[in-house]
Amino acid sequence: MVDTGEPRGWVSPRTDLVMALLGIWFGVGLMIDAWAHSNLAKLETFFTPWHAVFYSGFAVVSGWIIWQVWRNVRAGRQGPAAVPTGYLAGLVAIPAFAAFGLADMMWHTILGIETTINIFFSPSHLGLVVTMMLIITTPLRSAWNAPDVAARPSLGRLLPALIGLAFATTLVSLFLSYGDAMQYRPAGIVQAFSMLRDSGAGQRGAGPGPVGPGADRVAVAMVVTNVIMLSPVLFLVRRWLLPFGSVTVMYTIMVLMPGAQTGFRNVPILLSFVAAGFVSDLLIRRLRPSGERRAAYWAFAGLSAFATWSLYLGVASVAGGGLPAVPELWTGAPVVAGLIGLALGVLLLPNAVIAEPVPPSAAGRPGPHGR
Repeated sequence: MVDTGEPRGWVSPRTDLVMALLGIWFGVGLMIDAWAHSNLAKLETFFTPWHAVFYSGFAVVSGWIIWQVWRNVRAGRQGPAAVPTGYLAGLVAIPAFAAFGLADMMWHTILGIETTINIFFSPSHLGLVVTMMLIITTPLRSAWNAPDVAARPSLGRLLPALIGLAFATTLVSLFLSYGDAMQYRPAGIVQAFSMLRDSGAGQRGAGPGPVGPGADRVAVAMVVTNVIMLSPVLFLVRRWLLPFGSVTVMYTIMVLMPGAQTGFRNVPILLSFVAAGFVSDLLIRRLRPSGERRAAYWAFAGLSAFATWSLYLGVASVAGGGLPAVPELWTGAPVVAGLIGLALGVLLLPNAVIAEPVPPSAAGRPGPHGR
């Protein structure tokens, strides 16, 4: 195909929204599959109802991306000019995902179905999750430099990007779920922080008993989950002054994967993160962190993490039978989380970023379907 040499344009906000909504189908399909692997005792075949939901989600979201390219081809564009801005990585990932899906089917047919931690290290699964991330984050890349997305976008305009990035974060949490603090139940958290020695095998969400999680397991999981959840928020805050509700939306989506894996038997803990998202939105409104306001950015990073894990331990204590018996653990853990959040903020924004004004010609440039 000959490249017409025209500059690539942007799709409409409605197109990005449809892309994000179809991505929800794709992401929920994976959550159903994760639930099956975590809660069904024996899986013997690749051809399951949850795989049907997952791969049908892939089909519709891929069809939508291809359709956007085809519309431009029909309009006379060829080569890279036919691919809307932000959609190229998703387009390239489509055949790669299909190839990894075929490899996964062959892997399961020859070697069987994984049911334990080995599921997170299967090469075919890793290929699927990487290419899936490229596909579902398409609305984020589309909005990143779109001329109609201002430095202070509305929640409606930024919603497709938020949905895409949040679902991408759920993929990371899925493949690091052996270090996911959201999967523990309140009683298990209280028990863990009531003793200084590991109490046994460390089953997720276990209540009081000899096989509850140890303090070290829960503490490490808190660190891992803290980094996973806060990093994408700091990534967005460095780019935009997020509209109120953004973090609440993202955290609500992020809790769905650990909820599916545990059969939603740890709802109080999941709701603590939704509340933490709301508190983070309040902090953004008050502090107005941005790439240009480094001190506010650092303060938000530390305070958001501190508030999140204070709520985590507070809800666990209320729902799990009282405060843990070791005060150093439940008082110090949120402080450690806040310090890690501050460190992330410093790493992501070591120097203030001076925003460059958008040229008037670029701000008025029409998208590929507005010509």
